[in-house]
Parts: sequence; structure tokens; C-alpha cells
Amino acid sequence: MSNAAETVTESPADVVRGLYDALGKGDVPGVLAKLDPEVIVDEPDRLPYGGVHHGREAFVESVLGAMMSYAAVALADAQVFEGPAGVVGKLTGTLTAHTTGEEFPLTMVEIHQVQGGTVRRIDVYTKNPDDLAAFYARAEAGSR
Repeated sequence: MSNAAETVTESPADVVRGLYDALGKGDVPGVLAKLDPEVIVDEPDRLPYGGVHHGREAFVESVLGAMMSYAAVALADAQVFEGPAGVVGKLTGTLTAHTTGEEFPLTMVEIHQVQGGTVRRIDVYTKNPDDLAAFYARAEAGSR
């Protein structure tokens, strides 16, 4: 019988699954727990929150804050694949504009670099960034 505590480490794919689970529940502290304090998140430039964001707080304020200020986010599915280049996640869901009620089908692919049990970098790719940017512009303007 051993008294030594067993250390269970999450695989990189499990870290990303945990991130997506917290994101789907709207659990911001849970999201932050899965992100490295110096995480780098690179979003498509066309989006209102596009560009490269450094750090957890920047991600929460600049990306999540901006995204959720325009629309409610409902994730329908999150698939996670681990490979030699990192962890790839595919998210699908629906955005619903707060101002108009317009719904927009969202598909994103993200490449995650995970190290030491946290996500260090996320490169985000949307299926239709121009249409998504137009959706956000309509949501901001309050028109369809």
C-alpha cells in the first residue's frame, strides 16, 4: 500500500475539452482556469474583436466581452482532435443578436497549443468571417 498521492495529468485534448465545456456553460472562471496567464489568442482581423490578444484578461474583455455584448452564444457541438501540431477544436453553434434577434450559424476551427495543463495559444478560424463581421455590424446597428 502506497501513501504517495497519484498525480493525474490531463492530456492536451482534455484541457481543450474542459475549456469548451466551461465556455458552453458560460463559466468564465472555468475558462480562465484552462488558459495560461499569458495566453495568445489570434482572431480573424475582420471581426469587431479581431487581432492578436495577449493574456487571459485581454481574452475575456476583448474577445468574450465583445462577442457577448453583440449576441448570445449557444454552442451546439465541440469536437476535439489531438495531433502532433497541437489540439484542433471545431465549435458549432448559434449567435443570436441582442438587438434584432437575428440568428447566425457559427462554425469555428481553433488550433490550440497546450503546455503544462493550460492553453498557451489559440489560432481561430471562422468558416465565413465576412458574413460573421456583417452579422456583428447589423447587431450593432440594430438592423437585419
